[in-house]
Amino acid sequence: MASLSLTQIRGNNPVAESARTRSPQLGFPLRSSRVGFRVFASESSKGPEPDLSVNVNGLHMPNPFVIGSGPPGTNYTVMKRAFDEGWGAVIAKTVSLDAAKVKNVTPRYAKLRADANGSAKGQIIGWENIELISDRPLETMLKEFKQLKEEYPDRILIASIMEEYDKAGWEELIDRVEQTGVDAFEINFSCPHGMPERKMGAAVGQDCVLLEEVCGWINAKATIPVWAKMTPNVTDITQPARVALSSGCEGVSAINTIMSVMGINLTTLRPEPCVEGYSTPGGYSSKAVHPIALAKVMSIAKMMKSEFANKDLSLSGIGGVETGGDAAEFILLGANSVQVCTGVMMHGYGVVKKLCSELKDFMRQHNFSSIEDFRGASLEYFTTHTDLVRRQQEAILQRKAVKRGLQSDKDWTGDGFVKETESMVSN
Repeated sequence: MASLSLTQIRGNNPVAESARTRSPQLGFPLRSSRVGFRVFASESSKGPEPDLSVNVNGLHMPNPFVIGSGPPGTNYTVMKRAFDEGWGAVIAKTVSLDAAKVKNVTPRYAKLRADANGSAKGQIIGWENIELISDRPLETMLKEFKQLKEEYPDRILIASIMEEYDKAGWEELIDRVEQTGVDAFEINFSCPHGMPERKMGAAVGQDCVLLEEVCGWINAKATIPVWAKMTPNVTDITQPARVALSSGCEGVSAINTIMSVMGINLTTLRPEPCVEGYSTPGGYSSKAVHPIALAKVMSIAKMMKSEFANKDLSLSGIGGVETGGDAAEFILLGANSVQVCTGVMMHGYGVVKKLCSELKDFMRQHNFSSIEDFRGASLEYFTTHTDLVRRQQEAILQRKAVKRGLQSDKDWTGDGFVKETESMVSN
């Protein structure tokens, strides 16, 4: 694979420093931009081969497909495999300062199949996990981040981080992770299960006051782009997304998993996944969540377009991506990149080749030469139900106003005879 240039600006860059400003539209102060220039996707290719490369917050990726934070990014070996297979970027499994507090159980996954009664032969459409963040020592993960960046300097490695409600703890974690050379942060404000009593994960993402405070700590310390990962387990996902972006994050990712109970075994009467006869609600993912994820991403994208149109912000779509068409839908709604996690667990790292091939097929079908050619193209076609009623009433009136052919023999004219005849021809 040809070497890719990394255009990220880090640290005390004079261009970035000059970007200090205050939004006249929104009225909130913006800290020094971590990306000091406007970012666009690659120029449209002149040849027939569509260009999948994207630039997101100054990070150049060969394609928009990103390994989502979770088991597929849990150690050096698997992340290296992802880069070798051609993924556009890798988001590592979430790390925190004290991994000793993280105790996973097994089994921790449960599947939902399409066939009746959960037949083992049915297609997997839903996947629940009760897995926690990384249980590996932070020092170990940091060494592996550093090794990956040394071996793949032009590839994008993003660290997912989570910490307790403690400013000093967040600052220490950010500082230590940044020193490894990672390209960006994704902040886990959205894990629906595990340690909410420590104000971690969705406990922060569901509380906009808390979210604003923690985002303030993070963005005052970080010198690389920050994405806030949103939880769908809220009434209006645009509210926390707005808070994260207003507090200095360069992007948002949506959605994390949906709180769920996968099911009850009707023979044993015990819930799944079953651990020593017991279970706990977990996070739901895979194909069945795709429509919900599309709706959430659409809402965030419309909000961003309306309120942050002049900012270099990004949106990463997540939820049930298993085909290039699934990815195209997220991009058509405005996503800059598309994350895959459960899909990799089901189909392996090589699925990225299929995803790229299918996305290119879609682009050829519509004569799109770059991702930017169609990003957000479908967003304008979402409106309110009231507006749909108005549009349909107007359309009916217009159709009624167009008369096909002559209503009576008396309507024939000499001057328009040929056109009048043609108006009544069916083929």
